[in-house]
Amino acid sequence: MFLVAAVSLLVSMVIVLARLFAGPTLYDRVLAVNSFGTLTVLFIGVLGFLTGRPDFLDIALLYALINFVGTIAILKFFRYRAIGDVSASRELGQ
Repeated sequence: MFLVAAVSLLVSMVIVLARLFAGPTLYDRVLAVNSFGTLTVLFIGVLGFLTGRPDFLDIALLYALINFVGTIAILKFFRYRAIGDVSASRELGQ
């Protein structure tokens, strides 16, 4: 059962990669990267159960947190063209 889930996750990852390269807008590409990260988290979890190593779930959780923070940072950068405090940079005239 886990083998079927792993194969279907790999097929989904290939489809999301195709969407990443074909996405007409920037936000489509960011969504595809976020979806790829989510599928990777699921794949790491399934792979941990396939190999009998449930400690892979810790790695999957860490990757999920990095994926979430990275997506928020990328979207903030594309909106404000700055990663730091936007109000402080506006007050300094930058």
